[in-house]
Amino acid sequence: MSANEKNKLLGRTDLPPVEVVNGNSAFPVLLLCEHAGHAIPKSLGTLGISSELLMSHRGWDIGAEDVARGISEKLGAPLVIQRYSRLVIDTNRPPQSQNAIPAESDCVRIPGNTGVAPEDRARRIAEIFQPMNATINKMFAISNRHACYSIHSFTPELDKRFRPWHAGFLSRKDLATANALLKAVLARRPKLRLAVNEPYQINDETDWFIPVHAERRKLTHTLIEIRNDQIAGSKGAAQWATLLADAIAQTLKVT
Repeated sequence: MSANEKNKLLGRTDLPPVEVVNGNSAFPVLLLCEHAGHAIPKSLGTLGISSELLMSHRGWDIGAEDVARGISEKLGAPLVIQRYSRLVIDTNRPPQSQNAIPAESDCVRIPGNTGVAPEDRARRIAEIFQPMNATINKMFAISNRHACYSIHSFTPELDKRFRPWHAGFLSRKDLATANALLKAVLARRPKLRLAVNEPYQINDETDWFIPVHAERRKLTHTLIEIRNDQIAGSKGAAQWATLLADAIAQTLKVT
């Protein structure tokens, strides 16, 4: 192993950080799934956490990748997927923010993220965050896309508070699209409990996709949050993929 390889975060046997689905598609919508994976680079060991914790909502967005792939398949839309756990580095956070490499997640300490040295943070940014960000920029550069949707999931309970919504549609400056998607889904499934800007709100300190990519490009956009108990299995994920693909097509008036 060369000295350069020793200084790298990702080794030869580690997964590439980014996967692109339907990369050659000219469809005007770009889909993102920043928290699809739960891989940890071998150089970081286990981050000091159990496999159970890694596979919980703390380590990734349960079911989000399956939903995103389903939407991509139904629409023929390009999809950018991030393979590493959000505990390694969260690619939907400003990379220098405290929450990008969390020392604690939902009241549980992450030992491998405690006191991360500047050079270690820089490696996580350079080898995972930046490839994801560069791929998103490339996907906008190679085609005239006018809309972007990011697919996430959330845990039914956080900080001992139950979150009753089945899904939330998040935005700051494009509330019209968030509301249109909500109404389109509700028309098909009227018993669902849906909301705009729940269970989270977008801000510059905690978000990356919407402030940096969507708003600056003045794109039609929404960050879609689905409660993960509905999409942990393949049947629920497929149902939500169909719901959202239809809603996106209706909203954009494309099929």
